[in-house]
Amino acid sequence: MTATDIPSAIAATGYRLRLPGPTEVPERVRQAMAQVMVNHRGPECRTAIGETEEMIRPILGTTNHILFFASSGTGVMEAALVNTVGPGSRILVIEHGQFGERFTAIAKAMNITVDTVATAWGQAIDVAAVEARLREHSYRAVVVVHNESSTGIVADLAALGALVRDRPTLLIADSVSGLGGIEMRQDEWGVDIVVSASQKALMCPPGLALASVSAKAWRVIEQDEGRSVFYWDFRRALKSVEQNETAFTAPVSLIYGLRQSLTMMHEEGFSNVLARHKQLSGALRAGGTALGLADFCNDGPRSSTVVVFKVPDVLEGGAIVRHLYQHHRTVIAGARNRLSGRVIRFGTMGVLSAGTILTDLLHLEDTLTNFGLPIEPGSGPKAAAEHLAAKK
Repeated sequence: MTATDIPSAIAATGYRLRLPGPTEVPERVRQAMAQVMVNHRGPECRTAIGETEEMIRPILGTTNHILFFASSGTGVMEAALVNTVGPGSRILVIEHGQFGERFTAIAKAMNITVDTVATAWGQAIDVAAVEARLREHSYRAVVVVHNESSTGIVADLAALGALVRDRPTLLIADSVSGLGGIEMRQDEWGVDIVVSASQKALMCPPGLALASVSAKAWRVIEQDEGRSVFYWDFRRALKSVEQNETAFTAPVSLIYGLRQSLTMMHEEGFSNVLARHKQLSGALRAGGTALGLADFCNDGPRSSTVVVFKVPDVLEGGAIVRHLYQHHRTVIAGARNRLSGRVIRFGTMGVLSAGTILTDLLHLEDTLTNFGLPIEPGSGPKAAAEHLAAKK
């Protein structure tokens, strides 16, 4: 496959976007985004922002105002730090995958003093180790990735929130790949800042990011009037969202798209959305196990929005990714980090059904068989179907 093959491949019937983001965009969302462009300061856009904010609050589990930015997820990761942590301040970053390490890299670029709690990739966060570090130092914030899409492990935000609830330390969580597919109870769990983005379980194209900020975090933000921030200024963003606007030019079409995707989620019932994600990710894991692929996660809690399989020693992950694309137009992910070649990753988020998972497993079985693995025909889909039947 070459770069020149890609445009025609995308146009071909049957292209299946099965990444851990960006994910497939439903037709209703695409149609909503195709509406006529409107004034980003006019009543139509203000109505869309207000309705979007209202619908996403219960998905976040918060009563906070929601700040919207034209940005990728990485942008609001930086925004969470630049608004709360000045140069020379100390934070504690929990690194249990690629995106925890990204938070560390962002903080170091900002001249923030960073301590880390490193967890072996694929293992649950050691909350006791975090508590021990909190006894050693006074940190401005504990920073964690809610759903680590590089490994498939979910952070126990309730336990981490309990550690900082009675401390001045903030809890900052990246839920870019979790929100909308994994439960979030921001207010109940004591998560001070949650950041997320549009292109994963929220079923929209990339480019719209959001932040939800607690009263405790606002007190920290408002104490430091000298912090160097302009575009990412949460204070400026809050004044705007109180008027159902954004501080700078809103990504109007994306806001219309997110309003529609949230409408779809509420129509399904959000508890049903969460149950569907959990059931289908479990079915994919069961099917992969039947095909001889071990789950990369050594313990839980496991993600409902991404499934990470270990690649057998006789194979290389990139070869599986390429074969699935070339022969089935199924687009999955490998790894662009220390796990390169050793894992493959499927997104199990957004608009997906049992048929999606069974098709994934049929294509995966064909690919693994092509590489010479001894596989009983139909074993993957059969195991997935049994998992789905058992959960009904």
